[in-house]
Parts: sequence; C-alpha cells; structure tokens
Amino acid sequence: MAVGNLTQDELDGIYAFAVDLGRKAGNMLMERVEQRISGGDALSQQFEEKDNAVDIVTQTDEDVEVFIRKAIHAQYPSHKFLGEETYAKGQSREYLIDEHPTWCIDPLDGTVNYTHIFPMFCVSIGFIVQHRPVIGVIYAPFQDQLFSACSGRGAWLNESRQLPLVRRPAVPPMPANAPAQCIFACEWGKDRRDIPDGNMHRKIESFVNLAAELGGRDGKGGMVHGVRSLGSATMDLAYTAMGAFDIWWEGGCWEWDVAAGIAILLEAGGLVTTANPPDDPETAPIEDVRLGSRLYLAIRPAGPSATETGRQSQERAVRAVWRRVRQLSYTRPGA
Repeated sequence: MAVGNLTQDELDGIYAFAVDLGRKAGNMLMERVEQRISGGDALSQQFEEKDNAVDIVTQTDEDVEVFIRKAIHAQYPSHKFLGEETYAKGQSREYLIDEHPTWCIDPLDGTVNYTHIFPMFCVSIGFIVQHRPVIGVIYAPFQDQLFSACSGRGAWLNESRQLPLVRRPAVPPMPANAPAQCIFACEWGKDRRDIPDGNMHRKIESFVNLAAELGGRDGKGGMVHGVRSLGSATMDLAYTAMGAFDIWWEGGCWEWDVAAGIAILLEAGGLVTTANPPDDPETAPIEDVRLGSRLYLAIRPAGPSATETGRQSQERAVRAVWRRVRQLSYTRPGA
C-alpha cells in the first residue's frame, strides 16, 4: 500500500531500518542501566529539571537522541527529524510537522521510570507521512518487548506475535457495558499545579468517575475493572494495541510521546480520537485524533459481536468515556 510518494517496498525498507534502529537505541538504554547498577556510570544517574521536578532529562536521553538522529540523517538525508530533546531546547512551542516525511522520536520515554529503574521505559520511533503516523517502533529493553507496525503490514510484538494478542477465534468486541469490565489506563502527567479546577484536578475527577461504582458519582460511575498508570504514554499505547488495556485517556503529552504508538494501535485495529468530550457526546462525530493536539483517547482493537461491528463497539466506548471525563486545557500553537 503506497503512502504519499512512498511505495510499499520503500515503506518496508524504512520499517526494517526503524526496527533495527529501535533495537540498537534500546540496547544503549539498557547498557546505561547496567552501568548504573554496577556503579560504573555516575553521569547517567544525574538529571536536570525542565519545567518542574517531574519533567526531567538525563544525559542518556540526549546521547540516544544524537545516535538516532545521526543514523537517520545518514540513511535518509532528505527526511525531516523531530526529537524531544532537540525540540525542548528550542524557543518555539509550535507544532512543526508538515506533509513531508518526518521522523518523530522520543529517545527515552519514561525518563522518571528510568531514573528509578522502574522497567516501563522505552525508545519510541515514529515515521510520519502527510501528518499520518505510518511506521511505529517501540522498544522496551528491560522487558525485551519490541512493538512495531508498518502501514499495510500489521502490528507485532517481537516481530512474531500479531497484535492484538487475543485473536482466536476472533478479536473480542468491547464489553457491552463499557467502561465496566475494562482496564482503564491514564497518567497524572507533568502539570502538577494545584489550581482549583485546573488540569490535575480535572484529571483526578475523571479518574474517580471511571473507577466509581455503577450509578455512583451522579450516574457517572464507570466501575472499570482496574486503573493503570505505566508512567509512559508510549507504553500505554503499545499495551492498548496489545489488548492489555481497553481504554487510554490522556492530556498533556506531545507528538513524540504518541506518534509511534498511534501507528501501532491503528495498524492493530484500534481507534484514537480526542480526549475532550464534545458538547453533545452522544451524537458528535468521532474524528481522527490530531497528532499535535495533546489530547488523546485510545480504544483497543475490537472485533464484532452479534449486534455490533467492532468499530461500533469502539465508538460506543468512546461516547461512554466522554460522558464521564472533564475537558482538559492544553494549548498548542500551530496544531
């Protein structure tokens, strides 16, 4: 399947390159972890704060991004590159992705996890054509989990298990009373300002709505099976594509946090739209997510039931979440 001016053969070549690059970059992360464990790399244990005490960068983030950028430039010099660390050091907060082939990279998603040696950290490599993520590679080296997808080629775990994992006899539909019987994934995020009715408080209210007993919270109680927070938006999306998470709702992350995961989830058959509920959540159209919007609601791949198509069950779940969550306020010039 051609994408833009790229043939399927060209996409396949880019995909193979991205998978190899993801493994190499992930191995760099793991080497730094091993050095820290042995006490041989004091530099990699240090970190700097960006906007606040939970928004941090390590030397490892920067070293791995340099490695990835140089490899991409050598192989595909005409492609654009957007990496978290080089972007963070710039003065503009504009959305920079256009119709040109663009690599969108997070060299270390889950930096806080990494500094605590909590295993949920990864390298995230997304390739975008005409604003659409078409290739995604996410490698979590501590677990040796490689999630990958190329448009037209399916989504995979460790290049051997197709996503979602449960496929026999069919991919399960979303539960009939979703969000009940669902695993709900969310993140506290980096905006910790204790402002009345600010983003953090709106998130907490939304989390409680999804978790509370059915009929509770003035009818907003969702009684989800469980609430999970991995500390990595990229890993959240990968686990949604895998089918381990049913729903992921988040505001505040950036395109390098989600580009690879969106490519993988969409290729697996998932749905991604906006986190913010419209004025009429029952009838408003469910539009494709805008990559730079910083507002994301993802639903796992779903198969048909006796009464619905898979897509219908996903859209039903979207509307059920929209009825229970608050509007989040994250702005983005140019998105």
